[in-house]
Amino acid sequence: MAEETAKSKPIRFGILGCAEIARKLSRAIGLAPNAVLVAVGSRSLDKARRFIADNGLSAADVSAAGSYESVLDDPGVDAVYVPLPTSLHVRWAVAAAQRGKHLLLEKPTALCAADLDLILDACRSRGVQFMDSTMWMHHPRTAKMRELLSDSARFGQTKTIGSNFSFAADSEFLQNDIRVKPDLDALGALGDMGWYCIRSILWAADYELPKKAIALHGAVKNEAGVILSCGSSLLWEDGKVATFHCSFLSHLNMELSVVGTGGSLQLSDFVIPFEEEKAPFSFASGSAFTELVTGWQPLPSKHIVTTSLPQEALMVEELSRLVASIRDSAGKPDDKWPTISRKTQLVLDAVKASLDQGCVPVDIVE
Repeated sequence: MAEETAKSKPIRFGILGCAEIARKLSRAIGLAPNAVLVAVGSRSLDKARRFIADNGLSAADVSAAGSYESVLDDPGVDAVYVPLPTSLHVRWAVAAAQRGKHLLLEKPTALCAADLDLILDACRSRGVQFMDSTMWMHHPRTAKMRELLSDSARFGQTKTIGSNFSFAADSEFLQNDIRVKPDLDALGALGDMGWYCIRSILWAADYELPKKAIALHGAVKNEAGVILSCGSSLLWEDGKVATFHCSFLSHLNMELSVVGTGGSLQLSDFVIPFEEEKAPFSFASGSAFTELVTGWQPLPSKHIVTTSLPQEALMVEELSRLVASIRDSAGKPDDKWPTISRKTQLVLDAVKASLDQGCVPVDIVE
């Protein structure tokens, strides 16, 4: 009975910082069946208390802390979600790992792969689970799309991948948001939105790293040199090609297209589904023009994948499952998630280097 009780205990989460995205994650933790929020830390105790009140949390169940250290030092916290500015990730993610806290880290994970390696090394040395907060990876639609891309008879060999993520930021965002400040999130749109594009491309390529990145001309930066809009091509040795564009300056768009020798897959909401309870995509296989070139035959099939939990809650549920395995069964951290994060960061680094060097080709070395 004691063993059964231990295995049913939810994973207890703390949150470091009261960023806007933390509101979404506090809800996700509440929805996940195997997780519970127990602490919120801020540099201001009043701010932590306001976060708890404003998000409908119980002050009796969720403690407010006036420092991040207080959350990390709390023995009642198993895992922490870190939505702090990217420039603070190394300091606080490493501190969390050193205190034995499992880690859900907001993207981009770091300013460069060398910084991410410091975080991952700390996680490995303490045997804690690492996962970045790329939520769409955990939606059941993602698994369904993978099934189709893996069907060599219907899809064939991947040839081209295209990804776009943009939204039209207002003047307040462009002047004051942390994502346009060089001392807070120096990667700008490339880190915030390009991360998703790069991850989607790697996902479509089954995580095979491209060999080269070539940034596209026409990137836009603010007066402080932070990227507001940019794009890149990625090249593989076998001839695969991918392109992506990310921007704070264009209308909301989340397109992903994957084209193979025998089929193609498209969706228009890959980062955040149009609707929380269901997510669409289309898949075509063996399509050709009709006799008079007036249409397609066969038409792409339309798919809608439903979910009982939003993708961010499924992400929390998956991390909690991995943490519980370590806690209850002496399991080891799953290296899948840190490996994927590091590959994403390596490609991001190469795109940034290409931009900084005048859009020259930059090798991607694992």
